Formats: sequence, structure tokens, C-alpha cells
Amino acid sequence: MEQRGQIVPRRVVSGHGVAPFVMMASMNAPSGSAVPGSAHPGAPVTARPRVLLVEDEGELAAMLAGLFREEGYLVDVAADGHTGLHYGLTRSYDVAVLDRGLPALEGLDLLGRLRRSGVTTPVLVLSALGNPADRVAGLDAGAEDYLTKPFDIDELLARLRALRRRHLDAARVLPIGEARLDLDARDVVVGGSRVALSERECALLATLASRPRQVFGRDDLLALAFPEAENPVVVDTYVHYLRRKLGRGVVETVRGRGYRVGVPAAPGVDGPVG
Repeated sequence: MEQRGQIVPRRVVSGHGVAPFVMMASMNAPSGSAVPGSAHPGAPVTARPRVLLVEDEGELAAMLAGLFREEGYLVDVAADGHTGLHYGLTRSYDVAVLDRGLPALEGLDLLGRLRRSGVTTPVLVLSALGNPADRVAGLDAGAEDYLTKPFDIDELLARLRALRRRHLDAARVLPIGEARLDLDARDVVVGGSRVALSERECALLATLASRPRQVFGRDDLLALAFPEAENPVVVDTYVHYLRRKLGRGVVETVRGRGYRVGVPAAPGVDGPVG
């Protein structure tokens, strides 16, 4: 492992692996830099961002996964389109990187299925297909960004950071049926009323509302909404608290599977859950 600040050859990546580049760049952040995923130096530590990487070339996938982990990401790797679709539909991600020429299910077909299923995870398409028509096809399929091979590693990482920033800026208010969850104010506006939430209540409801069609298992919700907790019973406790404030229907129980977001009620409309 290089020491902090060590100068190493900057690398670019082609469709056939890693090649040295003439320029030099530091592969390590300087002392005092921000926590990966934070907005500025000194920002509070937050949950590590999660990336879905769908790439069938094993050497390239391993190299990218390692780089993403160095950047502070949790990484799930899928080697074919069907696995990528399964991960994308059943897990929550902060960003996804998709190749186009995938076995089992082509990358843009995979992306289209995710978008039609309501998945809003920002996607960067990484492909050797780089003419204008190819890029237009990728963006029209629902990708937020498109980068062609060969590509510069630093540029790829910077594009992922930019995608996450834009996605976070756009996701500060989440719709929940006719209501809306304001993440900054930590309240739900429903039926003309504002219902204040605790930090943990807001984290749980935001996780559910970010994927309105997804059923989350208790362990998934524990990891996503309460990363500092260990006992999944905390999930049931905060589901109960949300139902007391926003009615029984705000969180639906899917027997044998877990929870998904429902429809909140204004105070007094759907009586408290005892």
C-alpha cells in the first residue's frame, strides 16, 4: 500500500485493462481531507455510500471495485445483467456504474427495467461504445452520465462524486403519496399539517420512501437507517413510532418479507397505534 501523498503513475483504463499514463498524480488524499462522501473538510461522518458495479470483465471489475473501496464506497459487483437487475431492484444504492455489453441482459435494457420499476439511483454508463448516437441512447435510456473507454480514473471518480451531489441536492424532499417528507426540516407535510419526526424516525421513513415499491427486510433497514445499531428490534420500534404519528398505513407490513412505505395520514385521521 502506498504511503499518504506518494506520487505514482496516473492510470487510464481501456476496455482491455489498465495502462500507464504519462501524467503523475497522487493516489491518496492529503492530510485533513474530508471523509469520503462528506461535503467539506470537518463534515460529520455519515454512512458509507454504496455503489453497484455491473461489469463482466473480471480484471476491470476487480480494479474498479478496489478503487471505489479506497474512495470510501461499499461495493456490490455483478458480472452479468440479470444479477445487476436483481441487485438494483432489491438493494439501495447511492450510485451505479453499468457496462453496456453485458451477458444475459444488455446494459441499457437493464437500465430501462430499473427506471420502469421506479428505481431512481443515479447511473453512469461506462462503455467502449462512444459515438454520439451511443451516448444519446444511454442518456435517453435513463443514465445521468456516460463515460467512454478508455477513461481516466480520476475523471471517473470525480463524475461519481458529482452524480451523488446532484442526487442528494434533488432528494431533500421525498414524496410519500400526497404527503412529502422534508429531510432538512425533519417533518412530514400531510393534509395541511406538519408532523415533526425524530432523527431516527426520519432516517427510517426516508429509507422506505426512497424506494417506494421495494420491500425492505429488517436487516436491510437496520443497516441503512440505523448503521450504529445491532439489534433489528430497533426497526420494529421505530415503525411503531411512525405509525403512532402518521397512522397505521404509513408503513406497510409484508408478511414474511419486511416493510415498505405506505400512505401517511394527517393527525387524527387514522388513529394512533397503541
